[in-house]
Amino acid sequence: MMSKPLIWGIVGASDIAATRMIPAIRRVGDVVASVVSGDTGHAKAYAQRNSIGMHHESLDELLSDDSIDAVYISSRNQHHCRQTIAAARAGKHVLCEKPVATTLDEAQAMVEACRVHNVVLAVNHHLPAAGTHQTIRALVASGTIGRPLSVNVRHSTLLPERLRGWRLEKSPGAGVVMDLSCHNASVVNPLLGGRPLDVIASTLSQSDWASGVDDASSASIRYDDDILVDFQDSFTMPFTASYIQINGDQGSILGHDVMTPEPKGSITLTDGSGTREISVTDRRHTYDITLERFRSAVREGARPVVDGVDAANALSVSLSILEADRTGERQLIEFIDR
Repeated sequence: MMSKPLIWGIVGASDIAATRMIPAIRRVGDVVASVVSGDTGHAKAYAQRNSIGMHHESLDELLSDDSIDAVYISSRNQHHCRQTIAAARAGKHVLCEKPVATTLDEAQAMVEACRVHNVVLAVNHHLPAAGTHQTIRALVASGTIGRPLSVNVRHSTLLPERLRGWRLEKSPGAGVVMDLSCHNASVVNPLLGGRPLDVIASTLSQSDWASGVDDASSASIRYDDDILVDFQDSFTMPFTASYIQINGDQGSILGHDVMTPEPKGSITLTDGSGTREISVTDRRHTYDITLERFRSAVREGARPVVDGVDAANALSVSLSILEADRTGERQLIEFIDR
């Protein structure tokens, strides 16, 4: 049986909330009750467009509503920490957009605030929820390809015109590394079950966008047990397939077109018996799975798909990639143990 629906407040009248999360919240049977934005006029128009009953001028107004169980935070990245801590103090559970924050200190403060106030903190890294990635993790964990030796991730796209705002500005959390590389790390960290150790990297601005922010990145990361991981991330490639490949001493897994929130893509396994496609049984939308697990975390104490510590460790990889590019030197990756 489905657990009792959650009543949601939306913090940040964003594109992803309108196009992705509000429809998903409603698909899983939860209720979107209110929205707050720094621009009151924008909040009012947004509420009308998205059939949301209430809009607020301030975060405190939304958080003072006792009927609200949880907030979805999709404001600009530099606001995540302050807004999450305020929500935790108000007793609201939090689903925050990625990256969880812009610094590790902020991420850890968010984790601690939610722990102290006994509320759930989850982060909307959707990829680990996908049925494809669940299947790939199970194959690796069962020893199907033997000892993992390397992982290659290609996460390339042409950034849609409607999203060429803050992602391309010289602001905290902008650029392809903070937008896509942290997604990669949210997949690879649990896949390998170990910790990322250090990284060398280069980032570039390949497009003619005026800001000059990083829109392409190449990073080589060393994980525990001498596993080599490569990230190739881009905002500039409209025709390049995205994929993840895990290579072991007894086989190789290719997840084609699986670095996406949509429930699509395929998995092939190559080993001594040849190459064959692996069936994926869970084809629900990644946001639906994330929201259902979040509700189970709130109502039943289950673990969300990606919690605050998971997200902080994904953030740490992105921050180290940026620092490796800035310094031209290999950077150690800080990892938070539970």
